[in-house]
Amino acid sequence: MGDVWTWIISFLIHITLVGFIVYQLICLADLEFDYINPYDSASRINFVVLPEFFLQGFLCFFYLVTGHWFMSLLGVPYLYYNFQLYSKRQHLVDVTEIFNLLDWEKKKRLFKLAYMILTLFLTIFWLIYSTLDDED
Repeated sequence: MGDVWTWIISFLIHITLVGFIVYQLICLADLEFDYINPYDSASRINFVVLPEFFLQGFLCFFYLVTGHWFMSLLGVPYLYYNFQLYSKRQHLVDVTEIFNLLDWEKKKRLFKLAYMILTLFLTIFWLIYSTLDDED
């Protein structure tokens, strides 16, 4: 039953991460259609960037501690990418450059979203598999 709880917690963390990324995409789309100004958009995006990074790092560590090596290894490229962004100080959106980098920022977040949805589907698969395996 402990394995089921691991996958449930992992599922909730994945849903939160997908929510963070979708929120950032909505802020960028609102900026593109001129619903909000660049300062508000940048501050809203920057507010959720570090929690997204920490939550992704925790998820990778959580998989490592619980013994799910495949999922932990699957999270390493995303974790490395976040670490590189943070170490180069490119993780925050600059208010003055947000219009110039709008397409790149949207693409970057769409790739993150696709990656997170893939791992979310794997998590759902392992959740169902471990639930059915516990009943035997």
